[in-house]
Amino acid sequence: MSIGSDIRDKLGQLEDSSRAPPAGFSSGAIPYLLSAADALVILLSSLLGGAGYQLAVGYPMHSLLPYCAVGLLASFIHILRMNGSGYYDFPDSAKPRVEITEVLVCWSTTGLLLAFLAFLLKIGDDYSRGAFVVFYFLAPIGLLAVRKFTKATLASAVSRGAIGRRDAVMIGDFNEMAALGPQDLLALFGAAEVTRFTLSREHEPSVRTSADIRIINSVAKFVRRHDCRELLLAMPWGDADRLEFIRDRIKALPVAARLLPDMRVRSLTNLSSSAHQRVLAIEIQRAPLSGAQRLVKRAMDIVVACVALIFFLPIMALTAIAIKLDSPGPVIFRQNRKGFNGRQFVIFKFRTMAVQENGPAIIQATREDSRVTTIGRLLRSSSIDELPQLLNVLKGDMSLIGPRPHALAHDNYFESILSDYAFRHHVKPGITGWAQCNGARGATPSIEHISERVKLDLWYINNWSLWLDIQILIKTCFEVLRTRNAY
Repeated sequence: MSIGSDIRDKLGQLEDSSRAPPAGFSSGAIPYLLSAADALVILLSSLLGGAGYQLAVGYPMHSLLPYCAVGLLASFIHILRMNGSGYYDFPDSAKPRVEITEVLVCWSTTGLLLAFLAFLLKIGDDYSRGAFVVFYFLAPIGLLAVRKFTKATLASAVSRGAIGRRDAVMIGDFNEMAALGPQDLLALFGAAEVTRFTLSREHEPSVRTSADIRIINSVAKFVRRHDCRELLLAMPWGDADRLEFIRDRIKALPVAARLLPDMRVRSLTNLSSSAHQRVLAIEIQRAPLSGAQRLVKRAMDIVVACVALIFFLPIMALTAIAIKLDSPGPVIFRQNRKGFNGRQFVIFKFRTMAVQENGPAIIQATREDSRVTTIGRLLRSSSIDELPQLLNVLKGDMSLIGPRPHALAHDNYFESILSDYAFRHHVKPGITGWAQCNGARGATPSIEHISERVKLDLWYINNWSLWLDIQILIKTCFEVLRTRNAY
């Protein structure tokens, strides 16, 4: 029924609740290595074509720089076009079929585009037409040869278990996971093996539910400890109640969750022979931000936080002196908060109260709160007390923009009464956020208040963009001047 799988051979291997794959090279790096190999082939073809033609016709070789420039430009165009069609994606790159037609068509159009650019820029005096013809026919030979070699190498590495995915974990039904062999997993998500967590095989509903909760909690701990980015579900598609139960339990995890085709669906197609088509898998939970988006957001955090620290350093120094003169106690207030993926961290703020609460019971600040010090009222109304959180941003615990973190006692309470609250941990908490820019700042005295804040936070997570972060920073400046709900 499944490709390359034998259920009886797998039954003994799945008795443990989890099984980690052998250490190997991450498949996530494969596309970068393959594109780098193609770029090197094209660059060398340009240099060899230019040098070889000049030597063959007896012309003097003045400089290799024009050939180097053409090779780099050609590699950029070719890789950009091939990457757009998923040419470098794993596991397609490990399947035996060499995409001869795709490579030749892409290279032909790349060559035509280069010729058109040469005509527009009038670079014929610097780059020989004969050298270009040699380059034009030499490069595809090298590209096809490298593709054939890399496919053979990848196939061998996969069979040895040398290539795997460390950012994925599988959870599912015993029989469904037993039916998934290495070739199935390779076709479905790009690795011959993955860490597996097997759900309970109990038939009694209450016992099965209790066991499933323990297993899913173990999955959550594993995902957080290993910073996994994808969760795979191997479940019968007809078991709707159990699927909904698992979906509800994993929604707090900031990972993409995909439901793999079950045995009945897989029996309709031969996955291993599908060398070019995408295999059906249902995305039941979207990852909050891609790797590139996280990189862009982190770069913005570091740059803006460093500039802000330099700009606000005199104000922070004067604030520290004022706190010391106003009341006894430390300058910096520390409290445990939940961050990305539910991980705890210590948040920094200028102390604005006579007490320093950090436990299971914390009373939110109210208007005219007697615990707030004299200087603390000014700091809270102007939001100066939040400036030390720039250090949290540089440490990586927080972002400039994101859902505001709450004290652990409040976090745990809100999670118990609002089903969507846990989604706030899909991104790093922020010094400011979309909710704060829309007036949802300060205390949350009622369910309606926190529900509205969560709704705004989730809108931000689902609609993130760099431009939205910039807008929020600008709006925050005006919101601070309004001092709305700041006490």
